[in-house]
Amino acid sequence: MDIVKSLGHPEEIFNLFKFKMGGCRTVMPKLDYESMSESLRTCYLYLNQTSRSFAAVIQALDGELRHAVCIFYLVLRALDTVEDDMTIPLEKKVPMLNDFHTYLYQANWCFTESHEKDRQVLEDFPTISLEFRNLGQAYQDVISDICHRMGVGMAEFLEKKVGSMKEWDQYCHYVAGLVGIGLSQLFSASQLEDPEVGKDTELANSMGLFLQKTNIIRDYLEDIQVARAFWPQEAWSQFACRLEDLAEPDQLTSALSCLNLLVTDALRHVPDVITYLERLRNQSVFNFCAIPQVMAIATLSACYNNPQVFQGVVKIRKGQAVTLMMQATNMGAVQSIMAQYSQEMLQRVSLTDPSRDKTLFILGVIQERTLSQATLASRTAHLSPMYLSAAMILAALSWQYLSTTAGQPPGTADMQGH
Repeated sequence: MDIVKSLGHPEEIFNLFKFKMGGCRTVMPKLDYESMSESLRTCYLYLNQTSRSFAAVIQALDGELRHAVCIFYLVLRALDTVEDDMTIPLEKKVPMLNDFHTYLYQANWCFTESHEKDRQVLEDFPTISLEFRNLGQAYQDVISDICHRMGVGMAEFLEKKVGSMKEWDQYCHYVAGLVGIGLSQLFSASQLEDPEVGKDTELANSMGLFLQKTNIIRDYLEDIQVARAFWPQEAWSQFACRLEDLAEPDQLTSALSCLNLLVTDALRHVPDVITYLERLRNQSVFNFCAIPQVMAIATLSACYNNPQVFQGVVKIRKGQAVTLMMQATNMGAVQSIMAQYSQEMLQRVSLTDPSRDKTLFILGVIQERTLSQATLASRTAHLSPMYLSAAMILAALSWQYLSTTAGQPPGTADMQGH
């Protein structure tokens, strides 16, 4: 089905085949698991089991930074699993979140009462904490500090809802901005990046906020179906009496106005994202940071003014995701991608949308930052006759691909691209 969805996008078909034929190794080199300790191999197993979005780019990082970021991810995944588990009573959950960073130094601590899908990271936390203690002290200090601050923030928002836009920023800071800050400090601690990358917490925070806000916007329907509310009340109360009312068909105009307001707010972080990426010098770190950001702006563009946010799931195509992954390896390409998707949103701004002026302004700022050094032509130039011929051949081959994979069990021919 991946190729069928991309039939109108020959570049995506080409990249899907290229990716499946080994092109993935340009951004995701194969790891040498044989040289790892059993506990470290187990950590990478858990990484691949719990993360579709970040496992590949984490494993492509250089040197010891790869292990540090892997453990950082698993520690925060364990913390997040505690937060997400609605079966843990508050009187037990709040102290766990506040004290979670101390469990890193308790060799035998584990939690076996979770019902969440990622509970293995809690049940086998001794393996993760062992590898944490095997890291260099500089890495340990960063991970422990971020874990502590994030746990305290999560505990705070367990007992209150996201009300104002300022509180939305604060919540996103706790659950994602701190991740960006911690990662930046790990980059600098590894000496693969300059000290200023780790010191500029404002830019690092924006990297996390842009990703988190995009996820919250996209996941509206999924969240309200399980009684979770992350859209800020200050935004949705302008258009509805209850957050869940936005999913009603007769509320579509109000729902889209609220959606576009939040998309516009998320877009204000893009200039910081560009500045942050411009500072990076190590190729593996650049890929690690840039790929999720271009996926985010593509997702945000797909969500903008889209009724499907309130009716189902909005996802970018697998071919689109693969193309972004393979292209976002230098600053010029990233700027072109940002320019393309900001232009797509610009063309869909409604004359009657309440956020129109703010949306046009921030999209103009993004265009100014991206088109000054990169042009849309670099990614969307007219295809040559040879390229079109190749695309037609690939389209024809896709039918053979589909016929050979149709009989396989679900998922065996599917590549996770999000």
